Amino acid sequence: MTGISSIAFSPDIPVWLLLAMAGAAVLLLAYGIFRQAPGVGWRTIALLAGLLALANPSLVEEQRDMLDDVALIVVDESASQRIGERAARTSEAVATLTERLKRYEDLEVRVVSAGGGGEATDQGAAPPVDGTRLFSSVERALSDTPRSRIAGTIMVTDGQVHDVPSVLEDAGIPSPVHVLLSGNKDERDRRLTIEGAPAYGIVGQTLELTVKVEEPGAGDGAGEPAQLIVRRYGEGAEVFPARVGATHSIPFELTHGGPNVLEIEVNPGAEELTLQNNRAVVVVNGVRDRLRVLLVSGEPHAGERVWRNLLKADPSVDLVHFTILRPPEKQDGTPIHELSLIAFPIRELFEIKLEEFDLIIFDRYRRRGVLPHAYLTNISQYVQNGGALLEAAGPSFATPLSLFRTPLSSVLPGAPTGQVYTEGFRPALTDGGRRHPVTGDLPGAAADSAEWGRWFRMVEADRNRGTELLSGINDKPVLILDRVGDGRVAQLLSDHAWLWARGFEGGGPQAELLRRLAHWLMKEPDLEEEDLRATAQGGRLEIVRRSLQPETSPVTVTSPSGETFEVQMTPGIAGRDSGRLTVSETGLYRLDDGSRRTVVAVGPVNPKEFADPRTTEAVLEPVTVATGGGMFWLADRGIPDIRRTKPDRPASGRGWLGLRANGDYVVTGVRQIPLLPPLIVLALVLGGLILAWRREGA
Repeated sequence: MTGISSIAFSPDIPVWLLLAMAGAAVLLLAYGIFRQAPGVGWRTIALLAGLLALANPSLVEEQRDMLDDVALIVVDESASQRIGERAARTSEAVATLTERLKRYEDLEVRVVSAGGGGEATDQGAAPPVDGTRLFSSVERALSDTPRSRIAGTIMVTDGQVHDVPSVLEDAGIPSPVHVLLSGNKDERDRRLTIEGAPAYGIVGQTLELTVKVEEPGAGDGAGEPAQLIVRRYGEGAEVFPARVGATHSIPFELTHGGPNVLEIEVNPGAEELTLQNNRAVVVVNGVRDRLRVLLVSGEPHAGERVWRNLLKADPSVDLVHFTILRPPEKQDGTPIHELSLIAFPIRELFEIKLEEFDLIIFDRYRRRGVLPHAYLTNISQYVQNGGALLEAAGPSFATPLSLFRTPLSSVLPGAPTGQVYTEGFRPALTDGGRRHPVTGDLPGAAADSAEWGRWFRMVEADRNRGTELLSGINDKPVLILDRVGDGRVAQLLSDHAWLWARGFEGGGPQAELLRRLAHWLMKEPDLEEEDLRATAQGGRLEIVRRSLQPETSPVTVTSPSGETFEVQMTPGIAGRDSGRLTVSETGLYRLDDGSRRTVVAVGPVNPKEFADPRTTEAVLEPVTVATGGGMFWLADRGIPDIRRTKPDRPASGRGWLGLRANGDYVVTGVRQIPLLPPLIVLALVLGGLILAWRREGA
């Protein structure tokens, strides 16, 4: 506590009146001096004493408490600070600065960690932020501190800061700002930049991805050979030649609808700071131009309209539907010219244009000589090459006229036994069906099919391969799915699914079941039974693993910086195990559970943090110049000395940085002491008048 004294006047009368009285006194005294009247000096003393008494002078003493100045140390803890020795140098610098500043008793030191983290959400997770943000942390840390108390700010960083104010004069940055750079000069790093990528495309269409390989700091290294490695979601890698500094186009084809994930990587350069910016992920949404479906009905029946209505209701479906009304062996005397409007284009459909169809459905079809074995062999080969086949079996499937007695037996998973049941039953989920995405969470599935209506016909078959999803009488299969070669096959061993569409006994999820069957056959990723994927939501990774077999193994997650985490999965419905991981870095995360692998991008595909991870002065130099601070390389000269400087003196020099001594204070009390006590004033006035009277009377 210190005391500062000053003289203050508190007139007992209005100031204007006091000034008027003083003016009148001056005139009278001037007149007396002009006339050389005796006793003028004593009268002057008396008048001055009276006027001073009316002005009421006093000695004011302020009691002041000196306030500590505030020095802010901002520690950059962004992902790029983990490169090389940057983190170690940063920790050493912060510890040394804190220890040195302890010797200043009038200095409050605040250490703030900053970087890429965002504000915490209600769930307690801080979503990753694109780039390093130091100045927003400075603003929050000093929001309750007057500018008159700020001694200065010291930033320990690699210089890659992405929230520097564009107009420094209007930003109110506290002076001075000193920067301690944690990296090395003349660093070199290779990186991959996505220059152009389509957001969506037609399935089966060839698109192009434009990328550029750069190597800042390489000098004359431009033109060096490099390799681009492209990995498709769930597929192998392709290698493309490239050159540093050049732009390259990479062709790729969308293999399925929905998100198609491509991971692009460039091989490491001669000198690398990090490999994170050597990789990028592109997600292109696949859109099917038109889904071409061939529906062949062996004969008219009640369920035929259900199939037709379902497929025609989808505007993205081009449906070609043929119903065989009159088999060749039927003889009814109908004139030839009245048999049909057009001839059945068998060769065009099943030989010339077969590969153009995305899905072939046989609905209660039986061998009648309409389709020769050669064409059925074509369909079998079509499935092996990646096509999709759905057979909805009728009673004829149990007879010698069954499709199983044709070349299609090589792709059909269920073999008929010859038995057809015509009693009521409710389709029930099997163990595999409860875990399969096609049936696992169908409406009513959780109630063990209790809400589903009955069917009244079922063809008994033995499952030779594939996955049984629905069972019926005697636990025999009703629905079987199988993968054959590159294609897929679904076999529905009942023709009474239409009863659900009619609402019989409450009906069932007929439309949803058939829709999912078609989408699974079309290889939609959302219906893959063996799958591992993750999505970024705020500051968390939501992980979903789907499998037909219960699994307890954890999922290993590798962060962009190389740190690994094990996430325990929680079982859920429809074979979905879920897990959650809080994340704070932007970039590519790799997931692996031992048999499945995937990647997910958190934040932008090309995060600012690693766009150029080299240590640089250029970003923060305008700030240090504008605020009078200094720039120091820890790797060259170590930690600079610290001095306290006056506000009007330079705040940095060669090998030292200055923190301003502001001398701010708060007044805690005031004491006033009158300079003219009443008795003294009375004595001066009366004494002066008496002496003046005696002098004049002499």
